[in-house]
Amino acid sequence: MESPGTTAEETLSLREQLLGLIRDVPDFPRQGVTFKDITPLLANAETFSRLVDKLADLAVLHGATVVAGLEARGFILAAPVALRAGVGFVPVRKAGKLPGPTLAQSYELEYGNAVVEVQCDAFAPGSRVLVIDDVLATGGTLAASIRLIRDAGAEVVAVGVLMELGFLEGRKSLQPLLDETPLEAVVAV
Repeated sequence: MESPGTTAEETLSLREQLLGLIRDVPDFPRQGVTFKDITPLLANAETFSRLVDKLADLAVLHGATVVAGLEARGFILAAPVALRAGVGFVPVRKAGKLPGPTLAQSYELEYGNAVVEVQCDAFAPGSRVLVIDDVLATGGTLAASIRLIRDAGAEVVAVGVLMELGFLEGRKSLQPLLDETPLEAVVAV
């Protein structure tokens, strides 16, 4: 994903910087899973800021009026993206974390089942939503979140992720749901 005014060298450099700051943690949260730890990236202000700029450009490009961040690391990325793009932020939370009436969507993870929720009044009518998450793995969390946002009456105009794990084919599983909605990964491995 190249931003207007960004050269191929700068994009490659950002990709290299990001890959150098994402740490693999084997066998977490369970045996056989390699967790992508973005903590070192978050601690590097320059690279983190460049990532936020890149994702905020996606919000502007697609006319997003709100950014939705998926629990939990998607929050960390989405909130500054929303601020940079000059739009609001809505958290998509795990079940039981939000007060008041909520809408819910269940889904399967690589290692279990889960439910995500948003507050019933989270999106104004006509909201155009950029959905942000840290890692696209199998696509279950993103699929449930997209359905949930649409059930809340908003339009998903784009999806942005920091990293896509292509070997897990999450993009393929999302294609029928996304249809014409663009999905942009800053780094694909």
